[in-house]
Formats: sequence, structure tokens, C-alpha cells
Amino acid sequence: MANLVSVERGSVALGTAQVLDAVSLGLGGGDRIGVVGRNGGGKTTLLSVLSGARQVDSGRVTRSGGTTTGVLGQADSLDASATVRESVLPGIPEHVYAGDARIREILTGLLGGVDAPAVGGLEGLLGPLSGGERRRVALAALLIADPDVLLLDEPTNHLDVEGVAWLADHLVRRRSRPDNALVAVTHDRWFLDAIATTTWEVVDGAVNAFDGGYAAYVLAKAERSRVAAVQEERRSNLLRKELAWLRRGPPARTSKPQFRIDAANALIASEPPARDDVELVRFATTRLGKDVVDLLDVTLDLGDRRLLDKVTWHLAPGQRVGIVGVNGAGKSTLLRAVAGEISLTSGKRKEGVTVRLAHLTQEVTELDALAGRRVIEAIEEVKSFTTLGGKEISASQLAQRLGFSGPRQQTRVGDLSGGERRRLQLLRLLMAEPNVLLLDEPTNDLDIETLTSLEDVLDGWAGTLLVVSHDRYLLERIADTQVALFGDGRIRELPGGVEQYLELRAGAVNVPRSRQLADTPPVNNPRSRQLADTPPRPTAGAAGPSAVEVREARKAMARVEKQLARLGEREARIHAAMAESATDHAKVLDLNGQLREIVDEREVLELEWLEAAETAG
Repeated sequence: MANLVSVERGSVALGTAQVLDAVSLGLGGGDRIGVVGRNGGGKTTLLSVLSGARQVDSGRVTRSGGTTTGVLGQADSLDASATVRESVLPGIPEHVYAGDARIREILTGLLGGVDAPAVGGLEGLLGPLSGGERRRVALAALLIADPDVLLLDEPTNHLDVEGVAWLADHLVRRRSRPDNALVAVTHDRWFLDAIATTTWEVVDGAVNAFDGGYAAYVLAKAERSRVAAVQEERRSNLLRKELAWLRRGPPARTSKPQFRIDAANALIASEPPARDDVELVRFATTRLGKDVVDLLDVTLDLGDRRLLDKVTWHLAPGQRVGIVGVNGAGKSTLLRAVAGEISLTSGKRKEGVTVRLAHLTQEVTELDALAGRRVIEAIEEVKSFTTLGGKEISASQLAQRLGFSGPRQQTRVGDLSGGERRRLQLLRLLMAEPNVLLLDEPTNDLDIETLTSLEDVLDGWAGTLLVVSHDRYLLERIADTQVALFGDGRIRELPGGVEQYLELRAGAVNVPRSRQLADTPPVNNPRSRQLADTPPRPTAGAAGPSAVEVREARKAMARVEKQLARLGEREARIHAAMAESATDHAKVLDLNGQLREIVDEREVLELEWLEAAETAG
């Protein structure tokens, strides 16, 4: 395919930093490209160059004649006094967009339909809308305009799981023509895998291309690292030989051939500097007892809306729960209720004596009070020393490992980027060594490298974890169980994970019974699931099961119920063992593996019980 946009040896410097260094690349028809890289590495600058909003300092950027470009930035430029209709459907008559399936699909997917209930209707003003609602309006307007080159900077920000899934499907179906192209900067790895045919990594002023989405990018990068490691080992061996030769006795130095000395000096000079890696670490955790946090018959109202309606929820030691739900269903409010930060309308919150709770909110306003302090001072305010791997390390050493190296530790908090502020916020929370961690959209503003490191921390973390996120990759990676809020005041378990949630939201009719909303019990106790369901009635004229089949089905149900009861007892023993060994990371990881096996076995038994129940009636 012909290139729609080409960059030839393009360079851009921001201050003293060379963000793009003699980069050459092409954007062809049919390309769907995901862009990854560290915060501040130049991803947004690259989009600006491709759109023409920023000129390169050197090199050349060319565009095919007549090519139109549309950009979704991280901050919108919508007119607050305009209506939703004027922003999304400028100059488009109602009979045109009402009869255009593509436009109706976009309005439904992002705004809730032609009447746009998600943003208060087409005639509503943009001024009162929230940041997430304005984001949806801006994205809908851009997709309806349908430019040849679509440039999206963090398009999944403020979108829930359902919105992300819809957007990925739409882009794959609509942006694969030979006359258009898509470039998306994103830290959402599921979204990247879903849409990208190519991944660009912006690093150290270069743009490295990898075929495929995130999974292919990780595999290809690992292979490149392996090859580089082999080459580095060979170079290091040669370096050691040259240094040994140079350091032989003083009498021999005067007789060394100059070309050998030059070769050794060249090897020493080419030794790369230590990379400023973002490396989150495993923190010690305070011993967690058997009691964590219980919500007992809790009702919670926010204004005239009832978010929780007589909910009972017991959190167990070491439990790892992912929370999904529609916007406004109360996910963040649920975390605040668990944290004890808001008053309950009725019911009771009970907290264990040994609980040390930390809550990462979506806002980083808590750092505003530290704006005048330096990064190292903000860390030392929490703790000057912590224990890592059995050794005591200072806040400065830890900051170095977290990417705040050298002069960056002396940077004022108010001058940090959004990603750096989020990283500092996480560090301050973890330095306090909590044993119950509540994370509200932890992926906001974090690059993929930091996200991977954070997941590594949470993999070996022995405490209780609750995560609200629209990042499917993160939820499936770190959460053992997932629950959903549908806005009906209840918390429902999702044995099928996010995929089940999307099916329920879409109202799928031909879904296996174990994945239907009617069969998804509200959470009253995570250790005993309610499996009551109403099997489908036989259609007229259809032969029902025989008496023998009904008896066998009931026997099977009784057998499965006994097995489920035994699994519940095993699960309780494992939770107790995890509480006893909360500071032994190796043992907790082993117990966590056993817990996952129980979850898998329970799902098989539940499906068997449901099948038998359909026969037994």
C-alpha cells in the first residue's frame, strides 16, 4: 500500500532531550498501529509530527495529496457552550444520520444511542459534562468524521470495559480499508492486542517496529534481548581479554602495539550507561489476621441513588478481587466503603485488628500539598528506610530503582509528569507496607513498562487486594476472582470473568447457562456461592426427561453439592494458612496456587450441577 504519511530522518528535540533522533517510518493504507513506550519518551510528540501539528527540527515529513487527518488528544478542545449535537453531528441533518448505520452504531456505542442518554441528550450542553463524558463526545465526533488518518492518544482513558471492547471492535471493522490508517498511543495491552497489526516502540529517540499487537511485541522484544545478550557477552569477553592484556606488568606496556590499546579504549568507551529502568520491588507486608474487612447488610445511598442495597461481603486474607461495572454503578464508592472513608446509610463495616489499609484513588490531588517538595523528600516523609530482600535500603536507593534516578530525585513534585506523579503516589503507598490494598484505576497515566513492574509486585504480594479497572489485561493477570456492579445495588460474581460481564451487558441470548445473569449470584459470602436457578421449561411437544433420568440427575446434584462443600472447607483452611504465613512470600504464593486450583475445580463442578439441575427440574 502507498504511504499516506512518511517521515524521513525526522528529529525533534525538547529542551536538551532528543525525543526523536533521525527517525524514518511510513504509515500506509490499512495500517493499524499501536504505539508504546515510557512516559515522556516521545509518543505524543510522534503523533504531533504525523498530524502536522509539530514540525521536525530536521528531516522531512510528506503526506499524500488530499489525505485528511483527525486527532484525539489527551485534552479535548470542545466548546463548553456548544450542544452535543453541534459537536458530534455538525451540519448533518437528522434524516441523514438517522439513516446512516455507521453513524447510528457510533452514537449507540459511545453515547447510548440517537437520544444520547449517556451525555444527557443531543441538545445538552457540553459545559456540565464530566471529563469522561466529554471524552466520549470528542471520540464520537472524530469517528463520525471518518478522516483518512486517525491518530488517537490514549483513546481508552475514561472508557469502561464495555466501551473499550466496543471501540476495539469498531476500529478493527472500520479502519482496515486500503484508503485509511490508524495510529493509537495506548497503555491498554488488551486494546493494543485487539486492534494493532503493528506495534511501534518509542525509546531513546528511536522508533522500533514489531509485527502484531502486544503479545507479539513482547515475544519479539524478548528475542531481540536474547540476541543482544549473546552479542554483549561476546563483547564483554573480548573486553576482559583486552583489559587483562593492558594490565600485564609495567615493563610490557611500553611495547604494546598502539592498535591494541586503541581497540581496548574503543571497547571501554562503548560500554553503555546503566539504564534508567523503572523497577518496582517486593515490599514487606504486615501480618494479616483472619479478619480483614466485612460489609454486613450494608445499604449505601449517594444522593437519590442507591448504590448498595443490603449487601453482605466478607473479604478474606489474601483474596484478590477485580471489580468491573458500568460507569456510575458505584465502583469507586464501593472501595471507599471498604476503606471506611464514607458513612453508610445502614448496615455495619467491621475491620480486623491487624489491618493496615492503603487506598490508591483516581485523583493525585494528595500530592498537591507536596508540590514544593522534592521527590526524595516526598518519599522520606513516609519512611526513610524499608526492608527489601532481607536488607535495609534507603529511600534514595529505592527511588533509584523506581526510575527517579540522579537529578530526577531533586525534581519538585509539582514539576513531575502525570505518569511520574502516579508512580510516586504508588511508591508512597507501598512504602507504608499495607496488608490491604485498594486500587482505583491504577493503570491511569502509567506506561506499559511500569504496569508490568507493578504486576510483578502484586504477583508476590501477600495481602488482600481489590482492584477497580477497565484494563482487562491487568484484571485477568492479578485477580483470582472478579465481581461486577450493574447498578442494581448488588455485587455479582463473574465466574466467566470480563467476557461474561460483556455478554451479560450485551444481553446475549445463546449464552451457556453458567454465564447468564440469572445464574450469577449476588455476593453475600465469597466462600459459599448460591447456585439456585430456574431451568428452562420444555417447549410444547418436547419430550421431558424420564423418571430414571430425573433420579440420576438429583443424585448427581447431591454428589456435586458434597464436593462443593468439601472445596469450601479446603478454601477456608487455605485462607487461614495464608493468614498465618502472611510474611512468608514463598509459602503464600504456593497457597495461592492451590487456591486457584480450587477455583478451577469449583467452576467445573458448578457447570456439572447446573446441567444436572436442568434435567432434575
